[in-house]
Amino acid sequence: MSDDREPARLRDTLAAVGADLGLPAPDAVGALAQRWAELVGADLAAHSRPGALRDGVLTVLVGAPPWATQLRYRETEVLEHAATAVGEGVVRTLRIRVEPPSEPPP
Repeated sequence: MSDDREPARLRDTLAAVGADLGLPAPDAVGALAQRWAELVGADLAAHSRPGALRDGVLTVLVGAPPWATQLRYRETEVLEHAATAVGEGVVRTLRIRVEPPSEPPP
């Protein structure tokens, strides 16, 4: 018995598996990272960066607590800009994590 189906494209297969795991389209995190300064403003972008995106929750890494506070204050605005960048509902909420920059070894 022969199978006449075309082989699935790897990109499509990975996207389907990612969707089952609650991951966004592969380009979403890249698009957010590329447009981060536009989404949060230059000052905040200099002290933060997007991390993982899963089940609509974008983890944002910030360098110090004051930047986390600033990001929480602007969350609604950031979510609106993210919807414009990657589509409505892709990023539904932010999880902010303080992760100070690592110091170079002595």
